[in-house]
Amino acid sequence: MQTGKSTPVQTKDTSPMKNTTLHIKNMVCLRCIVAVREALKRIGVEVQHVELGYAEIGDSSHLDMHLIEETLKALGFELIHDKEKVLVEEIKVKIKEHLQYLDKTQATEPLSLFLSKSLGKNYGYLSNRFSKLESRTIEKYMVLLKIERVKELLDYGELTLSEIATKLGYSSVHYLSAQFKKVTGVSVTHYKKNLTPKRKFLDDL
Repeated sequence: MQTGKSTPVQTKDTSPMKNTTLHIKNMVCLRCIVAVREALKRIGVEVQHVELGYAEIGDSSHLDMHLIEETLKALGFELIHDKEKVLVEEIKVKIKEHLQYLDKTQATEPLSLFLSKSLGKNYGYLSNRFSKLESRTIEKYMVLLKIERVKELLDYGELTLSEIATKLGYSSVHYLSAQFKKVTGVSVTHYKKNLTPKRKFLDDL
């Protein structure tokens, strides 16, 4: 009969490694997603998933985060560390998603409701945080995005101004024209003739 104390059995830790989420500024299109994914893979990062505004990677404890930051910076992207800045970038991404959805479906869901549902936060809170860090309102940012989309559609020359107004949810051609001139400083007619002022990069808005 054994009377000595038994030696505890050591078990190997099999708990899954936690993924790390990188919040990335200046991602505005599908090409940005591809560029970020390929750049991270090139430096040996295990990429799980990439969307506008963020990349989910495998355990980063052994990775050189400075190298990741510099690699992304070389492509015009920027890692965001501050929580409030992360939230503002998430808001921007969702506003762009709302505009794309509006563009494709002419949906009438208010931006405020879309943002509140998408981000799981009260719109008043989102609006306050955005205005504090951006020194402009969510609505003004949305207007800038819409005007850039109007320019793009005018450049294509495939739709009438009336069709563009309907596509982007404007109540009338007059309202679109007035907003276009207020933002750009020129009329729609002048823009179509001269294609000035030039279109802007969305990440510069």
